Amino acid sequence: MDVKSYIKAARLRTLPLSVSGIIVGAILGNQDFFVLESLKSEVISDDFSVSLVLQSSIFWLAILTTIGFQVLSNFANDYGDGIKGSDKNRTGEARMVSSGAITPKQMKTAMIITTIITLIIALLLIYVSFGRENFLYSILFFGLGIASIAAAIKYTVGKSAYGYSGFGDVFVFVFFGLLSVIGSYFLYTKHIYFRIFLPAFSIGLLSTAVLNLNNLRDREEDKKNNKNTLVVKIGSKKAKLYHYFLIFSALITALIYTFITYRNMYQLLFLIAFLPLIKNIITVAKNKIPAELDSELKKVALSTFFFAILFGIGQIF
Repeated sequence: MDVKSYIKAARLRTLPLSVSGIIVGAILGNQDFFVLESLKSEVISDDFSVSLVLQSSIFWLAILTTIGFQVLSNFANDYGDGIKGSDKNRTGEARMVSSGAITPKQMKTAMIITTIITLIIALLLIYVSFGRENFLYSILFFGLGIASIAAAIKYTVGKSAYGYSGFGDVFVFVFFGLLSVIGSYFLYTKHIYFRIFLPAFSIGLLSTAVLNLNNLRDREEDKKNNKNTLVVKIGSKKAKLYHYFLIFSALITALIYTFITYRNMYQLLFLIAFLPLIKNIITVAKNKIPAELDSELKKVALSTFFFAILFGIGQIF
């Protein structure tokens, strides 16, 4: 077995983006849990710090679960596009099934093993968070875990793969944004407040922007292979406008959350992460050769990751 090929298929560069929502949800959830516990004990304390998040088993189990889902999604994407021939002339990193480095049967086995490991970690996360006294919550999150696995696989696998019919953007927004941020927040607090949807929107919108860039880069090949992404459906000109909308909307929802919860200027630290994103918008506007957008994918993905870190740190001070 060529371990290097599986590592390439896992596409490690996508992992920072996948955990961005967990970072935001965990910091906000841990912080609110800390405040609620302080109120219950009638001892108001301001000792909350990022170290409390890093010491939390919920945080690390949530990170590992999310990484498992992302690796499974990448394996499934490699497998699905490989057997359909969509990756034959793709730009960017080579895919393992289409290149012959991993056979379809081997990739299916890797997907099964990844699914089992991820489910075990997810069950442990659910138990650590809810214990035995919140059985209904445990059932709910187990169902969300199964839905995440199904969504990861059905993105490109099967005749009704939704990545081939323009619904990939919805999947990314919901699972990378809403479920990731709100779900991890709920693991700590066992409550949901309206304001938490705002940073969830920000992460979801930025994650969708990464997918949109990917689809802009691959538009011509996707069109040839009947992979009808949203970009293929609306064309590159409208897809660029859509890209601007995603990034500016992410900025607006983050600013609204900051306005609602404003305490000090540290909460605006996340604006630093938008500097390369503004530059990205200019690059996309000027772009005429889709293949050149490949380097922009990493820029937006890493900017989303740094946004999550800076946004979270800003809430702690």
